[in-house]
Amino acid sequence: MTSTTPALTGPAAAQLSGREKQRIILGVGVGNALEWYDWTAYSIFAAYFAGQFFKADNALTSLLGTLAVFAAGFLMRPLGGLFFGWFADRRGRRLAMSVSMMVTAGGSLLIGISPSHAMIGAAAAVFLLLGRLLQGFGHGGEVVSSFTYVTEMAPSKSRGLWSSSVFGFVTVGVIAATLLGAILTSLFGPEGVREWAWRIPFIIGGLLGIYAMYLRRKLDETPMFKERAEQLEAAKATGARTSIWPEVWKHRGACLRIIALSAGGTVLFYVWSIMAPSFAIGALKMNPQHVLWISTAANLFFIGCLVFFGWLSDRIGRKFNWYFFAIGAMVLIIPLTLVFNGGQDSWRLAVYMAAGMVLIAAPTAIMPAFFPEQFPTNVRAIGMGLPYSIAGAVTGGTAPYLQAWLYSQGNPRAFDIYLIVLCAFVLIAAIVSPETKGKDLT
Repeated sequence: MTSTTPALTGPAAAQLSGREKQRIILGVGVGNALEWYDWTAYSIFAAYFAGQFFKADNALTSLLGTLAVFAAGFLMRPLGGLFFGWFADRRGRRLAMSVSMMVTAGGSLLIGISPSHAMIGAAAAVFLLLGRLLQGFGHGGEVVSSFTYVTEMAPSKSRGLWSSSVFGFVTVGVIAATLLGAILTSLFGPEGVREWAWRIPFIIGGLLGIYAMYLRRKLDETPMFKERAEQLEAAKATGARTSIWPEVWKHRGACLRIIALSAGGTVLFYVWSIMAPSFAIGALKMNPQHVLWISTAANLFFIGCLVFFGWLSDRIGRKFNWYFFAIGAMVLIIPLTLVFNGGQDSWRLAVYMAAGMVLIAAPTAIMPAFFPEQFPTNVRAIGMGLPYSIAGAVTGGTAPYLQAWLYSQGNPRAFDIYLIVLCAFVLIAAIVSPETKGKDLT
């Protein structure tokens, strides 16, 4: 692929022009936005298209089948993290970002054009499953490659601020999918969306992947990987072993810390940002229109919080963000849940999401920098990507079902205790983690 950005090394990265910085952030960010747009669209429209892929004479069975396919996408994320982590450390961060984007867009497009149960019978579910597996596989790859790319391209003094842009764009993708759901429902009604209009967001997601590919085509490979690739070629020429697994094993402590740190952050991101609106409508019977606008406003507020906490980490250090989140969440989880579950008033959701967004923004802003900063260049992508994807699949993939099941059993407090325990692990992992603010990457 053609490259127009000059190679940069070490402190020279700080001399990037404003336009070059914008191109890097936009190229990475649009891909992340599309990844999460696709991911969120499935969650939003699952109830509409469930009957299209599973036998429609039982609505509950159809929905459960669709949700099982949703969970399968989570299970593919560690495999995507494993493959694309290895790929990014061997073939380059930019190429890994492009290929993972192509895989996810292909999965989205496949869902959008898949034949229904009425057309081909039970085989329709196979197309849905394949599309979701591609989305999950590509999503795992997007995380490892984009986190690593941003970390290696950012000037060391503002790496936290650059890092915050990743989940800023993620939130834009979530908002876009949510608003599109509202627009399609308003234009075509629930029945029209159920019959055919649910396909629109998936087709749009697949086609917009082409635009993301165009943006990423103009990005340069990171100078750190270029240097590492030259060293790797030289080692191969001498017959030296170049396996990455012994190096990953040397950093197993960092891998365990990432699992502990990301488990709590991932679950609470889903609880406060993704699951809260659905729970408010379904279980608490709040006004859907009010919930939509509160959710949109909360996510816009979240973007501002991300930028602030990214900037703050470049001033006072990354570890403060983890302490703020872990301690704050352990103190406020139960009070916030009591407020949220106290009635059908919309202000309860607003308080719950706003407080949650402030807390979860602190670690989310710096994850894309803090996790890669734990590893050297030769295993940076796979070192942070595999444990992050595993934690996301195990905790994030099960959180919606665990919360709904405990609530249905009349024991919602057990879920709060589960969240507090996860935050305790975050606090312990943060204490034993090294400070990485301003760290020179090797």
